[in-house]
Amino acid sequence: MNIDKIIILVRDAAAQTAVMVVFSTLFSLLLGFPLGILLCTSDPQSGIRPRPALYQILTRIVNALRSFPFIILMIVLFPLSRVLVGTSIGTKATIVPLSIAAAPFVARIIESALKEVDKGVVQAARAMGSTTMQIIFKVLIPEALPSLIDGVTLTVINVIGYSAMAGAVGGGGLGDLAIRYGYQRFRSEIMAIAVIVILIMVELIQMLGTALSRKVAATR
Repeated sequence: MNIDKIIILVRDAAAQTAVMVVFSTLFSLLLGFPLGILLCTSDPQSGIRPRPALYQILTRIVNALRSFPFIILMIVLFPLSRVLVGTSIGTKATIVPLSIAAAPFVARIIESALKEVDKGVVQAARAMGSTTMQIIFKVLIPEALPSLIDGVTLTVINVIGYSAMAGAVGGGGLGDLAIRYGYQRFRSEIMAIAVIVILIMVELIQMLGTALSRKVAATR
């Protein structure tokens, strides 16, 4: 296999990984962000609208999904992927289990970030007659924005790691490249290149997220 062929393989695999990461992060945020808000607000000890029963149900669901091994979760969700995107293998199919696997991680990050907001600020907003929704969107989220950005950054990095594991069961991307062309065909250089590209992606995401979080924190 010549260098041009390797470059094309790496380019295509990196593009597949980017697609998986972008859409999986987006969908996991759509699922996990509201869940994280509910966990924060319904907490019986610190929530602005305590609902013990709801909190216990949600926290057990989140804990169960977070503890589920991703490879097994992906296999279990093959039928759902087939229903939603028409196939159970490849880049599009992998987005489904990636989103579901990352959603509880997002929920816990959102919950943790919102709980870091100074309780005095929340109490002041409540004293001025703010509703629960106003406190959430005008107090909690703006005040927690730097932490939320850090959390989204961790989510993206987490999804990159999951996407690499998805290559073991035909998920496509850099993980699939490393396994099929690197490990199974004994091409250690291809495996090394795939790993390096993943490390570069992680580093770039971390740098971007850290810079954005610091910029937001500095403007407050």
